[in-house]
Amino acid sequence: MIRAWWRRLQLREQRMLGAGAVIVALLLGWALLWYPLMHARTDLEKRVASQRADLAWMQQALGEVHQLHAQGTHGRAERQGKSLLALADVSARGAALAGALKRVEPAGGKSVRVNFEVANFDALVNWLEALARDYGVQATDFSADKVEGLGLVNARVTLEDSER
Repeated sequence: MIRAWWRRLQLREQRMLGAGAVIVALLLGWALLWYPLMHARTDLEKRVASQRADLAWMQQALGEVHQLHAQGTHGRAERQGKSLLALADVSARGAALAGALKRVEPAGGKSVRVNFEVANFDALVNWLEALARDYGVQATDFSADKVEGLGLVNARVTLEDSER
């Protein structure tokens, strides 16, 4: 049917339709293949550039982290020879936890157990953060029970000295 229709066309009409078909095929190829691929490539190039910028920032931030870590190590040296037991006692009293501090006892060669009763939870967490930041002392075990009063807890903390 199409072949018969094609044969009835004059040579000039066949050439014109053939050229039109080639142009339509090229336009469809551009619209369906080339253009989307080029768009995807451009988007990927932008993402790669963004990720390279993120990587550069992360590497720069890593340098700052190492620098701050080194400064923290220097701060840890300023313990003035205090044992972990003495450091826990003195720092808890200095962190407005003196009234809540009930017991500080050794729990091993590198750790101490500290008990608080009716302690302000926020002050307790700030104290633990300061110990970690300034002296490299980590809380390896933490247990708290809510008591009557806003933000008050009974807590048991095991501290471990990562330095010694």
